Amino acid sequence: MIEPMLAVTGGLPDDPENWALELKWDGVRALAEVGPEGVRVLARRGVPITSTYPELGALADLLAGHRAVLDGEIVAFDRGRPSFERLQRRMHVPDPPRRLLRSVPVRYVVFDLLELDGMPLLDLPYVQRRALLEDLELAAGPVEVPPYLPASDREQVRELLEYTARERLEGLIAKRLDSRYQPGRRTDAWQKIKNFRAQEVVVVGWRSGQGRREGTLGSLLLGVHVRGSLRYAGHVGTGFDDAALDDLTARLRPLERPSWPCEGVPPRDVARDAHWVEPVLVGEVAFTEWTADGRVRHPSWRGLRSDKSPEEVSLHEGAA
Repeated sequence: MIEPMLAVTGGLPDDPENWALELKWDGVRALAEVGPEGVRVLARRGVPITSTYPELGALADLLAGHRAVLDGEIVAFDRGRPSFERLQRRMHVPDPPRRLLRSVPVRYVVFDLLELDGMPLLDLPYVQRRALLEDLELAAGPVEVPPYLPASDREQVRELLEYTARERLEGLIAKRLDSRYQPGRRTDAWQKIKNFRAQEVVVVGWRSGQGRREGTLGSLLLGVHVRGSLRYAGHVGTGFDDAALDDLTARLRPLERPSWPCEGVPPRDVARDAHWVEPVLVGEVAFTEWTADGRVRHPSWRGLRSDKSPEEVSLHEGAA
């Protein structure tokens, strides 16, 4: 199985004539293996998710006569904008009922072609892979193949950055035109240009809710790996709707444990009323900055991430 190539956090390149820009899609990364026998969809860690997103079966008809391996993002839209929160309703539901398929449809946004008719394309430059992808004319039904923008067009780049910031989209991805596809590697040939900071986190505990939230959780306690050790990274109490609160409460209660799962000693104000859990659930928060003591400032919960394992959750590049 081919593992997805990963990007580092960066900025607009100093040599824009050598780069392309794509929108950064706020969804779930997925590889699709397509052939006469059908479609197989794999999450980032190789977990089969074909039954969770039956819409992607349309690739078999769109690629009739071809075998291919595609790289892209599964996205749910809300009023025309990618919504990771809305996608949460689909992420953990194998064989979704028709009602859910109608209320939360997904699209597969394809941005790379890794194999075609038995020929590996990994060593071809990005710009050639993209040309072959566009020649397949896949954009139909639940499948999109958005164009890329040459980074050298400074006026269009400025307009695109303003648009993503105004619409509260996650940002852009800059990709070197000559970059080969490096499976499973995080490389500066692809760079994330983000409008807001986000961090994957491991849920290490929770605190009980009060008032309207009585009987559910009030906040989640978070951890990240720093140089191999799980360290406390603060707590998050906003960004939850009622369905998320109920779901998280149900998931966390069976995971309770008597001891603090992080390195060191828990902060006194946290330990007083905390419920510790086995550190197996991964989520994501948006936040403003890292504090001097390694906590996320003003975090907001974005949702669980079934495509990440706890061991993968480490401090992002450029973090304090």
